[in-house]
Amino acid sequence: MTAASNTLAIVNARLLDPATDYDGPGAVLIKDGRILEVVHGQATQHPAGVAVIDAQGRCLAPGLIDIRVKTGEPGNEPKETLKSAGLSAAAGGVTTIVVQPDTHPVIDDPALIDHIQRRGAALGLVNIRAAGAATQGLEGQRMAEIGLMHEAGALYFTDGDNVVINSRTLQRVMSYAASFNALIACRPAEPWLSEGAVATAGELATRLGLSGAPAIAERIQLERDLALVEQTGARFLVDQVSTEGALETLARARARGLEVAASVSINHLCFNEIDIGDYRTFYRLDPPLRSESDRQALIEAVREGLIDAVTSAHAPEPAENKRRPFAEAAPGAVGLETLLPAALTLHHEYGLDLLDVLRPLTQGPAGLLGLEAGVLAEGAPADLVLFDAGAPVVIDAATLRSKSKNSPFDGRRLQGKVLLTVVGGRIVHDAR
Repeated sequence: MTAASNTLAIVNARLLDPATDYDGPGAVLIKDGRILEVVHGQATQHPAGVAVIDAQGRCLAPGLIDIRVKTGEPGNEPKETLKSAGLSAAAGGVTTIVVQPDTHPVIDDPALIDHIQRRGAALGLVNIRAAGAATQGLEGQRMAEIGLMHEAGALYFTDGDNVVINSRTLQRVMSYAASFNALIACRPAEPWLSEGAVATAGELATRLGLSGAPAIAERIQLERDLALVEQTGARFLVDQVSTEGALETLARARARGLEVAASVSINHLCFNEIDIGDYRTFYRLDPPLRSESDRQALIEAVREGLIDAVTSAHAPEPAENKRRPFAEAAPGAVGLETLLPAALTLHHEYGLDLLDVLRPLTQGPAGLLGLEAGVLAEGAPADLVLFDAGAPVVIDAATLRSKSKNSPFDGRRLQGKVLLTVVGGRIVHDAR
């Protein structure tokens, strides 16, 4: 089948649909960019004249939705362009990405939201959407044009890695966003405790001579943010929770009925502070890597459904920004192509059900952002990923499609190969 064809049947698949908890044999018929029919059980017939792909029993799931992706475009294209990010996403089975607003210029007005969406659509790769800045210039002082950006298609609002220190400003942002049910996301990191930190405070950071922030800095800031959520009634996303203490605070807030969601980066599910080793700058992340007990708590939070979205936290940085002393290296890691096999370690090594692994990669973020995708259902967008969950893969950063190669998974042996990525009924990646 060619990408131009408008009708496709994928048969003899193991369907994995977290939205319906279905894990079993089946087939999917696609027409004009949408799912025409989902068949549970062994399908023996399909319409005449339809292009057919035999999945040979491999896993077919909704395409992954990554809600935290940094690019360099506009303004810093040597790091990453929308095209290179789109190619990376397609190769990783990610069918929708949400670009962060920390570009140059900052995405803090509706014209830039429109530009990102038009540019993404013109590329014809994956669905490219944008998050708008919560404050003008990400400076934390004056509210950005949230209402107009919302109308232009911004999926949520955030200052990204920047903490909105001014509580009055954040209160205004939340109150205004609550009036039209917009989602606000904040990184929980108490700024005075976290200032200048490149690691988590503790024995390891002390031994390595690295400036560390205590893990409690995350919980302290989250308590402030949740108090404002309770006062304003805003929809809120805890962006990249990374500590056990913050998870406990999150669980208590939900028990009180607050509409609070949480995301976690795949890096914090797969690595801990020990991985820094001898100052390995590919593990220089923000938030920094945490203790093993924090990592295990995050894995259990995914198992229990406390985490709504697992993200790649894709943050490309060229080699010259990483080949520096650890404290001077730019934080961040690329992750679009490695997101699925990395997430599958939760299944292979920790026994999580495949549906529980896929839920915060598909249904969870789709529901959070109000997207039609993330489900295998009649009428849903035909955004799909076909993968072999047991196929061994060795990550080679040099072959990644991202313009930057700063992957902490470089050289790591994982399981899970993306075979086919379909977006709007079009095949955008084929590695069968």
